[in-house]
Amino acid sequence: MVSTNDLKNGMVLDLDGQLWSVIWFQHHKPGKGNTVVRTKLKHVLSGKVVDRTFNSDTKVDTASVDRREMQYLYKDGDDYVFMDMEDYSQLTIPAETVGGAANYLLENQVATVALHDGNPLFLELPTSVELVITYTEPGLQGDRSSAGTKPATVETGLTVQVPLFITQGEKIKVDTRSGEYLSRV
Repeated sequence: MVSTNDLKNGMVLDLDGQLWSVIWFQHHKPGKGNTVVRTKLKHVLSGKVVDRTFNSDTKVDTASVDRREMQYLYKDGDDYVFMDMEDYSQLTIPAETVGGAANYLLENQVATVALHDGNPLFLELPTSVELVITYTEPGLQGDRSSAGTKPATVETGLTVQVPLFITQGEKIKVDTRSGEYLSRV
């Protein structure tokens, strides 16, 4: 149990038997009445986001979520196999749990896996990853007022908009939160 005054981003709450992750919170003191805590909560399994308001000092249950560093080994059918970096045990994670993170996963890459009672909940990737461009059209300089971009396919199959000077075979840095090109490596 934790007070709503002690909420932090990333904390996982157990509300009515369901797991919710705190995305955002704000303490609000209206002109009259008691202080409240406004939150945005994301359902851990479905990804649904809801707004919820709690009275100040309300006690809520926290879920015990174990975050472990794991190395991505290989894809087995629709599932992804990870190895725990501490005890070298292997864990198979279904594609639904991996979700959009699959666009940034390379073999031997380390990611943080959140577990609750031994069940994987979600993956946390580094904020940026380095990927090699497998295909892109040659960029032609033309008459335009701003910098142009073109689509490029990286080694994971993801298509990223890159500047015209980027060529096939180059390594680029991509933001895992937005999927945007950051820089050449």
